[in-house]
Amino acid sequence: MIDMPKPYPEEFRRDVVAVARKREAPLEQIAKDFGISETCLKNWLRKADIEDGTRPGLTRDESDELREARKRIRLLEQEAEVMRRAVAYLSRDVNPLPFS
Repeated sequence: MIDMPKPYPEEFRRDVVAVARKREAPLEQIAKDFGISETCLKNWLRKADIEDGTRPGLTRDESDELREARKRIRLLEQEAEVMRRAVAYLSRDVNPLPFS
């Protein structure tokens, strides 16, 4: 199993993004100076732009909210299925009394 690298602290990410946004050096050099890949830096910049509202996309809060909503929908769908099965099971045993 491949170990995933530990995520960098949020403060470190903000600092790196701030340096990159100054555009005083190429992204490749900034990434090398901070010991991260250029792809990683570009991802951080893209995410920061989304969080700042300068680029379209879901913010972290919106993404978390959407994930929770989907989880809740799945749970409610499962509960509804259980109820449908219970109603079907219970209603099959109901025999109306014949009229005399």
